Amino acid sequence: MKSSDAKASKCRLKYSSKNRIFIRKGPMDRIKSMFYHAYNSYLENAYPYDELRPLTCDGQDTWGSFSLTLIDALDTLLILGNHTEFQRVATLLQDTVDFDIDVNASVFETNIRVVGGLLSAHLLSKRAGMEVEEGWPCSGPLLRMAEDAARKLLPAFQTPTGMPYGTVNLLRGVNPSETPVTCTAGVGTFILEFSTLSRLTGDPVFENVARKALRALWRTRSDIGLVGNHIDVITSKWVAQDAGIGAGVDSYFEYLVKGAIMLQDEELLAMFHEFDKSIKNYTKFDDWYLWVQMHKGTVSMPVFQSLEAFWPGLQSLIGDISSATKTFHNYYSVWRQFGGLPEFYSIPQGYTVDKREGYPLRPELIESAMYLYKATGDPTFMQLGRDAVESIDKISRVNCGFATVKDVRDHKLDNRMESFFLAETIKYLYLLFDPENFLHNSGTEFELGGLQGDCILSAGGYVFNTEAHPLDPAALHCCSRYQSERRELQDILISLSEPLRPATDQSEETPGAGGSRESIALKPGERRKARVLSCPTQPFSAKLAVMGQVFSDNS
Repeated sequence: MKSSDAKASKCRLKYSSKNRIFIRKGPMDRIKSMFYHAYNSYLENAYPYDELRPLTCDGQDTWGSFSLTLIDALDTLLILGNHTEFQRVATLLQDTVDFDIDVNASVFETNIRVVGGLLSAHLLSKRAGMEVEEGWPCSGPLLRMAEDAARKLLPAFQTPTGMPYGTVNLLRGVNPSETPVTCTAGVGTFILEFSTLSRLTGDPVFENVARKALRALWRTRSDIGLVGNHIDVITSKWVAQDAGIGAGVDSYFEYLVKGAIMLQDEELLAMFHEFDKSIKNYTKFDDWYLWVQMHKGTVSMPVFQSLEAFWPGLQSLIGDISSATKTFHNYYSVWRQFGGLPEFYSIPQGYTVDKREGYPLRPELIESAMYLYKATGDPTFMQLGRDAVESIDKISRVNCGFATVKDVRDHKLDNRMESFFLAETIKYLYLLFDPENFLHNSGTEFELGGLQGDCILSAGGYVFNTEAHPLDPAALHCCSRYQSERRELQDILISLSEPLRPATDQSEETPGAGGSRESIALKPGERRKARVLSCPTQPFSAKLAVMGQVFSDNS
């Protein structure tokens, strides 16, 4: 923030009788300033590399070679109101990014950052003032880019179990020497992006492989209902048997809940509720969550990991506000102790864990604050946002952006600014202080789209992927409805010409299909109920904080 802006901000605080104006606008201005300091530093010093190195004012490729920070920051630009730069960058990416490269890429990171970022930008492109193709959102250049990137990941899923390898070469597929061991999150964090792709494009392969991986992982849970940390995707044998909600596992649980909301899928929700019972029974102690041995339930690591801070926000989505609030306050106490969350924090000792003292500007606690503030209106959650803005701006700001905190004890810095700082941390901070943002829309605004131009889109209820890229469930309904109607028409025409055609194998699920022979949500012989979301108009409002109303009986 410029000095003149800082003075003006102080004046607002001192002389305004309506302090709520300062509460709303002051932090938002400062967060915007933080974003553009980081964003412009990346453009000036690091583009086209993946990430900025803020201490040396240069760049490096980290997760591939995609100009990753630019993809990750694209929807944040729109959320901050910058339509012009969104349009420029969206066009630039179409002209410069190539996925036909001889690079070994993380399947997980490429999905959540690249595929997720491009899908979100595609779905938001009309709102950003871009000229869209006829039939949008069921077609478009950014959608084709996302599909291209996702197809590069499909060879990783060609395993006996359907669980993917952790790394794939974008040009050559899976290296023959690639390790079959990957983390749980690396298996179970695809259903949001891949089902979005399938339902927008009409190609079922993406959703099919994501569901197969989820079900394979579900079958590996222990007798007490827990999953470990790392698994062999060839044999389904657990290699690391620590069970918890943090690193290596976190987004698996997140995607069961968010997938259930976005797809109105009872099977995914039933899976999560079963896990949630075991998590509460074996890992929860005094509103902290420890790590336990997945078969015995005995404590293996009495630590809190910063990645676990997403959990209160996830609890708010299923209406467990009381438990979420208590856990949030535990995590917030750690933030106040250090001015950030160390990667590992020893709960018995009340201090950092050796060699895990860093804070890479992660968003998870801010994410939970946004969800819980939206659900409750409790200003405590907004106070965390103010603390985060103050802390990050004071500790991590350098001449060329914002640097990872190497050690929260002495606030020494490291030469890295991960792309999620612009994709998630800044975004969740801004949304926390901007209740009027279009992403908080409760159905009062909308736009039309679809192949017939009759779909109601952008009416609210966006579902964030684990990289904070918002996806519009209405777009999935719109495009899958068209694809379903087209398939039904084709089936009718075929049946008229071939009345004695034998029944086809229904074992592979297609986007929007209702049943599954592996469904855990139905008893044998029971028919699946009609979708709760059967109309593209109002059901997509206010899904950011559902307060337990997902699949409610009176829906």
